Amino acid sequence: MANEDEPCYVISVAARMVGMHAQTLRYYERVGVLKPSRSQGRIRLYSVADVNRLRQIHRLIDDLGVNLAGAEVILRMNQRIQEMNEELETLRRELQRLRDRRLLAPLEPRQDSG
Repeated sequence: MANEDEPCYVISVAARMVGMHAQTLRYYERVGVLKPSRSQGRIRLYSVADVNRLRQIHRLIDDLGVNLAGAEVILRMNQRIQEMNEELETLRRELQRLRDRRLLAPLEPRQDSG
């Protein structure tokens, strides 16, 4: 599968994929909720990640009744939680690596300085 951040959909296709009007996508860009890439001809290009973000916004607003500002806060919080989980997993792996080294250390031959 292609990179999720690779811009590949023009605004009309992205809008159709998420069931929104293209004007809504333009508005989201204007207020800073979404930042699509631009082609050399300045055409908006949306990535799979952008489309997924639009779907999340759509669900929060239409299904859960959250306003746009609230949806933006929720998405930022979800992103931060994901980043923190990745950081936590990295720390867990590092801790396990250190534990494993300590358990194996007594098995390694000692070098006497003498």
